[in-house]
Amino acid sequence: MDKNKLFVGSLPWSVTGDQLRELFATYGEITDAVVISDRDTGRSKGFGFVTFASEESAQKALEMDGKEVEGRTIVVNVAKPRVDRGGFRGGNRSGGFRRDR
Repeated sequence: MDKNKLFVGSLPWSVTGDQLRELFATYGEITDAVVISDRDTGRSKGFGFVTFASEESAQKALEMDGKEVEGRTIVVNVAKPRVDRGGFRGGNRSGGFRRDR
């Protein structure tokens, strides 16, 4: 598990990746900062990820948990690995339903 990557939730809809980077920049070198957006509408989903160059910086940045940003209390914790939820992504998958049985 990557302990350098933090999940940041409950972000205001207006926050961009650059603003997210600025918000956490005081804790150390950031290698990536991204706000996740809906692929259909392009609107923010209200969460993102910040990846630090060092685990120490990421650990310090955890103190941002519970801080207020533009009137919203953000949630910050170590990001968990992404789990495949088994959704259809093209190819040969039938989504678990087989007609031949």
